[in-house]
Amino acid sequence: MKEKTEIQSLKEKLFYTAPNAYRVCDEDEVTTCNDFCIGYTEFLNECRTEREAVSYVKEIALNEGYLPFDKNGVYKAGDKIYYDVKGKAIILCTIGRENIESGAKILAAHIDSPRLDLKPNPLYEDSEIAFFKTHYYGGIKKYQWTAIPLALHGVILKRDGEKIEVKIGDDDNDPRFVVTDLLPHLDRSDKKISEAVKGENLNVLVGSMPFGKDEESETVKLNILNILFEKYGITEKDFISAELELVPAFKAGDVGFDRSLIGSYGHDDRVCAYPEIMAALAVKNPLHTTISVLTDKEEIGSEGNTGLRSEYLKQFIGDLARLEGLKARDVLRNSECLSADVNAAFDPTYPSVHDKLNAAYLNKGIVVTKYTGSYGKSSTNDANAEFMWTVRNIFDTNNVVWQTGELGKVDEGGGGTVAKYIADLGVDVVDVGVPVLSMHSPFEVVAKMDVYMAYKGFKAFLLS
Repeated sequence: MKEKTEIQSLKEKLFYTAPNAYRVCDEDEVTTCNDFCIGYTEFLNECRTEREAVSYVKEIALNEGYLPFDKNGVYKAGDKIYYDVKGKAIILCTIGRENIESGAKILAAHIDSPRLDLKPNPLYEDSEIAFFKTHYYGGIKKYQWTAIPLALHGVILKRDGEKIEVKIGDDDNDPRFVVTDLLPHLDRSDKKISEAVKGENLNVLVGSMPFGKDEESETVKLNILNILFEKYGITEKDFISAELELVPAFKAGDVGFDRSLIGSYGHDDRVCAYPEIMAALAVKNPLHTTISVLTDKEEIGSEGNTGLRSEYLKQFIGDLARLEGLKARDVLRNSECLSADVNAAFDPTYPSVHDKLNAAYLNKGIVVTKYTGSYGKSSTNDANAEFMWTVRNIFDTNNVVWQTGELGKVDEGGGGTVAKYIADLGVDVVDVGVPVLSMHSPFEVVAKMDVYMAYKGFKAFLLS
């Protein structure tokens, strides 16, 4: 074996390059990774909306012995509790052996994803074709949502208060829905692709059969409403008290001949939510109280009472603190958090938007993102050096494959996460998540190794 030169040895000692996980993991760990991702793929296919994710997590939590949080309860080390936030966000918590004044270990991922929401008065007929009007949710490229099969998920509250759950388009025998597109033979527009499809034109095709033989107006709309009434007992007015979301109808599955990747709708941010859930369940008797938050509304700025700009996390921690005669601030000032959110994976097809030295790459593990924001770090949490060292040390000590990354070049754009809202509480926080190709598209792509390293890293953090 040829001896290393002095320069090679010095480079090995002083240079930093994030390794490809497949080059440092043995066959057993690769097998463990692949097994873990089978569960993740099932989660993606079961949980297409934030409501479905909360229901899924709650069922698992109950089976694992979690109990609903009682603000007047008495808890001891190892007790497991959950807090349901209006069916659209949820917190899993395990009481630590240390007094909670020593701080909590917090993980925070979001379970909402970009989609098309139905408007409150959505159904109309034009030229004897029935459509739903939509309002897109989150940052999307609108043209990507035309001419793909869509499924309808959500809830409807009828006049009498009965809640109807809707899932249409996922099963093989279900009908699909679609936003139509203009044929290329007639599309001679010179508009930029970002302007080619208007938000107001994301109208979803839902039917074309008239009700009966009479030449009355709006009989196609009437037929759709009659079908919905016969199946669900709803009328047009019930759309006002509904939350109905259109999501891509294709299922999650392996990508590539080597099956090393997963393609799916909703990786952002369920690719961090699932490892967070599994890490929370795996940590049975932690030193510090663990708090795993799965939140809503991140894609539209974390607004509303189920988003992290609201007080629900602070109030939950305050209730825990009060049980030990403390205030929320006594806990928060000593707490640490990983904001579990995705980053953009370097795409060699579009290299110009990335700084290759500071981009995240597939198969190089979980991404530590010191800052997000845009245009001079505007609207971001910028983690301090001390907490960056803490996270680095945890991952290195536990053989977690990890890398650093930023969203793109300095003036290319940017985005935000929930980290800044948790930082507002006085908590040390940094973004840590999985790199994603085609982010915010109807079919995003991630590497299985990165998903598994997210689980491994989150678990190590909760146990630290």
